[in-house]
Amino acid sequence: MESSSELVAFPLLLTPIESNYRACTIPYRFPSDNPRKATPTELSWIDLFLNSIPSFRKRAESDGTVADANVKAEKFAQRYSEILEDLKKDPESHGGPPDCVLLCRLREQVLRELGFRDIFKKVKDEENAKAISLFENVVHLNDAIEDESKRLENLVRGIFAGNIFDLGSAQLAEVFSKDGMSFLASCQNLVPRPWVIDDLDSFKLKWSRKSWKKVIIFVDNSGADIILGILPFARELLRCGSQVVLAANDLPSINDVTYPELIEIIAKLKDENGQLVGVDTSNLLIANSGNDLPVIDLTRISQELAYLASDADLVILEGMGRGIETNLYAQFKCDSLKIGMVKHLEVAQFLGGRLYDCVFKYNEVLS
Repeated sequence: MESSSELVAFPLLLTPIESNYRACTIPYRFPSDNPRKATPTELSWIDLFLNSIPSFRKRAESDGTVADANVKAEKFAQRYSEILEDLKKDPESHGGPPDCVLLCRLREQVLRELGFRDIFKKVKDEENAKAISLFENVVHLNDAIEDESKRLENLVRGIFAGNIFDLGSAQLAEVFSKDGMSFLASCQNLVPRPWVIDDLDSFKLKWSRKSWKKVIIFVDNSGADIILGILPFARELLRCGSQVVLAANDLPSINDVTYPELIEIIAKLKDENGQLVGVDTSNLLIANSGNDLPVIDLTRISQELAYLASDADLVILEGMGRGIETNLYAQFKCDSLKIGMVKHLEVAQFLGGRLYDCVFKYNEVLS
């Protein structure tokens, strides 16, 4: 974290936080496990992070902003592999026992210590430019659907389709480098409903009552995810009269969109009247979440976001990192939605679903 101000707990978490909140969804170990011996779950997750090293090294090698990127990328691969192998031998090393937050944090630390600030910058910029050129078309297709329930379902499918653009998943990074991804084809090819967690029908019912005054959305990836998935959905919320706060990462981490990048994207999408394809944006706010990882621990967010969120009545956590691998079971004082695509086999197995299954977990708080 580089922001000078202290990080605080998200104000809408159910209290007491100590007994109600744990960031990581999948328990890697239980109290009865031997603290000095890695558990089978820890080993399989450490392997998942080990398997992602080649694709990260490749990105680092081609980072033109770093002198001797080749040599340093190799150093990254060595150092991070060593740390992961250490954790296999002694789960209490390197600040362990490991969970998904620690494994992500250690990877970022090694990259940053070697001078790699943003190894996915080039691909993020390319994908943002592509998605920006498609934005109006995607919005018009949605607006053309007169039935509100069908339009909402189409917007939700757009979020899942956009969420496929995830270079933190080794398999998807591979597919992506081969042929890119077509957003509209992805919309059509989602696994059929019912999804592994599917509360869309109860969400549609609540949506039809237009009851949310202020919505916080924790956003995920650059490109199609934010521009063709989240922004058309946020625009629809604005049309329904909600205030919308988009919370984006403070620092770069894989291909997640950052706060400065999101401000730039929205400036490019607005017309000369400050509108998003005919919708007023005076109720759209962008916030720095204070986070610097592809997952999020909601006890560590920026004071700015805490202030903006205190009176929200719907919290949305989007993407596998923030809404499934962390926070799937997080309880809030207000309505909440966790929405994302399952892109790791280990997560699919834990949930009892399929790879590329969808999670749409809506919890209504009865006031």
